Amino acid sequence: MPLLLTILLAPMVGALLLLFVREDQTAVVRRVALASVSVSLAGAVAALLTYDRVLGGFQHEVFWPWVRSLGIGFHLGVDGINAVLVLLHALCAFTGVLISYAIGSRVKEYYIFYLILITGVFGVFLSLDLFFFYFFYEMAVVPMYPLIGIWGSDVEEQGVVRFSKEYATMKLTIYLTLGAVVALVGLLWLYASTGARTTDLTALQEHFAVRPLPASLQRTLFPLLALGFGVIAPLWPLHSWSPIGHAAAPSAVSMLHAGVLMKLGSYAVIRLAVSLLPAGAQAWLPWLAVLCVFNIVYGGFVAMAQKDLKLIIGYSSSSHMGYVLLGIACLTPLALNGAVLLMFAHGLMTALAFALVGHVYDRAHTRWLPDLGGLAHQLPFIAGCGVIAAMASSGLPGFANFVSELMVFVGGWDAYPVQVVCGVLGVVITSVYMLRVVRGVFFGPARPAYAKVTDARRAFDRLPYVVLIGALLWVGCWPGPLVHTIDVSTRPLIERVNPVPRPLRQLATPTASATTAAVGLVAPTEGVH
Repeated sequence: MPLLLTILLAPMVGALLLLFVREDQTAVVRRVALASVSVSLAGAVAALLTYDRVLGGFQHEVFWPWVRSLGIGFHLGVDGINAVLVLLHALCAFTGVLISYAIGSRVKEYYIFYLILITGVFGVFLSLDLFFFYFFYEMAVVPMYPLIGIWGSDVEEQGVVRFSKEYATMKLTIYLTLGAVVALVGLLWLYASTGARTTDLTALQEHFAVRPLPASLQRTLFPLLALGFGVIAPLWPLHSWSPIGHAAAPSAVSMLHAGVLMKLGSYAVIRLAVSLLPAGAQAWLPWLAVLCVFNIVYGGFVAMAQKDLKLIIGYSSSSHMGYVLLGIACLTPLALNGAVLLMFAHGLMTALAFALVGHVYDRAHTRWLPDLGGLAHQLPFIAGCGVIAAMASSGLPGFANFVSELMVFVGGWDAYPVQVVCGVLGVVITSVYMLRVVRGVFFGPARPAYAKVTDARRAFDRLPYVVLIGALLWVGCWPGPLVHTIDVSTRPLIERVNPVPRPLRQLATPTASATTAAVGLVAPTEGVH
C-alpha cells in the first residue's frame, strides 16, 4: 500500500475494527487504537525521512480520478510543509491515545470518534484536491461535538459552573461551521472562475501560472478563504470559541484541538489562499499582520487573568498562534519557515501542557489555580515536565519554540517592526503567566488534601510526556534538517506571490541562504530554482 494511504487509512481501519470489539473488552479497544496510530506515526516518520529535498515539490503522490466530469480526484502528496505537519499530528495522535487510557466510560465509542478525528486531520494535511481537502476538514470538525459533549466536563469557578460543556460544544460547532461555510463559498467561487474544470491543487497552480485570475477577483476571494479557515486558527476576533472548547474537552481531545486542529486554519491559508491567490495575498496580508497582534497581546493578557488551568493554556494557544499568523503575513523565507516550524513546536508544547493539566485534574480533581500548590512533593515527574513545558512556552533556548519564534522575529523585522516588538512583548507576557502557573501548582508547602495524589510512575505512563519533550528538545537543538525541508517548499511559494526577475533571483537567493545559515537556523539552500 502507498505510504501516504497507509498513514491516512490506519486510524480509520482501527475505528472500523473497533465496531467488532465488545464494549467490555476495554484492553482490546485501547490496543487496537494504539496500534493504528503507531502505524501512522511510523509512516509519518518515513515520509519525512525519505523526502528528497533536492528534488523538492510533492512526493509520495497518490492519485485516483473520482468524478472526471468535474475534475475531482483523490490526490495525496507531501512537500516540505505538510510533511512536518503530518509528523506533528502523528506524534499528537500517538500520545493522545496513550493519555486517553484515563477515559473510563464508553471507551469503545470514545476511541471510534477519536480515530475518526485523527483520520480527518491527516486527510486535510495530505489532500491535494480542493474537494477532499474540504471533505476531510469537515470530517475533522464533526467528531469534536460528541467528544466534548459526552466525555467533556463543565468549567467551574469556585464550585459554580462558569459554562457547561454543552455550551462550549455548541459554540465551537457554530463558529467552525460558519467559518467552513464562508470558506466553501470561496472555494466554489474559485472553482467556477478558473475555467479549468479541476479541483486538483497542482493543476490549478499550473493553470494560474499561465492564466492568473484577475487581481480584483483574487482580492475578493482571499478574505473568504483566509477568514473562513482562519476561524479555526483561531484568528482574532473569531477566537472566543477556542479557549472554552479547550477547557471543556477531555485532555486528549484538548491535545489534538490545540496541538493540531488549530494548525488546520493557518495551513489552509498557506496552502490555498496564499498559494492560489498571490495578488489577494499582497493586498490582505498587511491586514493579517495587524490582526495577529491582537492574538498575541490580547490573548496573553487574558491568559494572565485566568484561574482555570485549561483556560490559561487555551488563551495562551490563541496568543501563540498569532506568531504563526505574523510569520505568514511577513511572507519572507525566514519568517514563513519560522511560522511552519512554530506550528510544529507549538503543537508539541501545547499537547504536553494539556496532558499535564489532565493528569493534575484526574488526581487532584480541580483545575482551579488558587486551590492548588505544593504538588511537586507528590508529583515530582509531572512537576519536572510542567517546568519544561513552561520553559518551552516561554521561548527558552534549547526548545523548538525559541528557534521558530526567533525566525519569525528576525524574518519579519524589515516588513513589520511594530508587530515584531509586540511579539517580543508577548513572549514576556507568556513568561509571566507560565511561571505563575508552575509556582501556583507545583511549588510551595505540601498540602494535606493532596497527600494521596499519585505521580506517573510506570514507564508506560511516562511515555507520552517523554515523547513530546524529546521532540521539542530534538528540534530545538538541531533545527537545521527540519527547517531545510520546510525551506524547499516555502521559497517557490513566496516567489509566486513576489516574483523576482531571473537575474536578481540568481543574486538574491545565495544571499538569503547565507544569511540564514549564518544565524544557524537554515542550511544553505540547494535544489530550489
